[in-house]
Amino acid sequence: MSKLIPLLLVCLTIAAAARAESPAPPLPQAHSHNDYEHERPLFDALDRGFCNIEADVHLVDGKLLVGHDPEDVAPQRTLQALYLDPLQKLIAERDGKIFPDGQRLTLLVDFKTDGPAIYQALAKALKPYEAILSGLHDGQWQPRQVDVVISGNRPIDVVEKDKKRLASIDGRVDDLENGPPADLMPLISDNWTNHFTWQGKGPIPAAERAKLHALAKTAHDQNRRLRFWATPDAPAFWQELQAANVDVIGADDHPLLQSHLSSPK
Repeated sequence: MSKLIPLLLVCLTIAAAARAESPAPPLPQAHSHNDYEHERPLFDALDRGFCNIEADVHLVDGKLLVGHDPEDVAPQRTLQALYLDPLQKLIAERDGKIFPDGQRLTLLVDFKTDGPAIYQALAKALKPYEAILSGLHDGQWQPRQVDVVISGNRPIDVVEKDKKRLASIDGRVDDLENGPPADLMPLISDNWTNHFTWQGKGPIPAAERAKLHALAKTAHDQNRRLRFWATPDAPAFWQELQAANVDVIGADDHPLLQSHLSSPK
C-alpha cells in the first residue's frame, strides 16, 4: 500500500499539469487592455481564454518596441518577442489552433509613433509569420489564426494600398457612415466618453441604451465588430455591453472579466 501512495501522487500531479496546460475555453468578447503590462504578456490573457490582445508599439531604431510611453520601452521587449514568436510556437504546438474550436485571436497593435513609418516596419516584421496571419493572399482576404488590427496612428491610405497586407484597420464610429470594406476595417472602436455619459452606476439612460444598441446593429449589418475604450472594469457596465451585443469588452482586471463572461446569464 505504501508504494501505491507515491505512485498515485505522481499520477495526480501529471494529470493536474496536463489540465493546467490545456487551452482555456475561448471568450470571444474578452479583450486584454494594455496586455503588455501584465506579468506574463499574452499568456496571462490566453490562459483565461481572452481572444483579443492589445499591444502599444513604438518604432525605435527600426524596432517595434512594446510599451505605453517612450520611457517604458526596452530593446528586448519587441512585438516579435512578446507576441509573434510565442503565438507561432503555440499554434505549432496545438496542431495549428490557438483555441480548441479554432476561434481566432485578434492582436490589436496600437501605433504610438508616425503611422506610415511604423507600418512599413510592421509589414516587414509580419512577413515571416504569414502562415498564421489573416491577410490578402492572391488578392483575396483569407482568415487564419491571428487577425492583426492596427489602431492608434493609423495610416489608412497606406494600408489600403498594400496589396499584400497582413493587417487591417481599427475604425471609429464615424466610419459606420461610409467606411471602407469590412476586410480592411473589421473592427470599430471609439472612446466611450465621446458618445455616452453613463459609467455603470445606476441604470443606463434609456436614450443611451438605445444609441448603444443601434451602433452595435449598424456595425453588425456591415459585418464589423464593435469595441469601446475608456470604460470601467465593472460587471454592471459589461452587462449592458453584452445586452447590446457589443463584440469586444476590454478590461485590465483579467480575473474579474473572465468570471463575468464565464458565468451563466
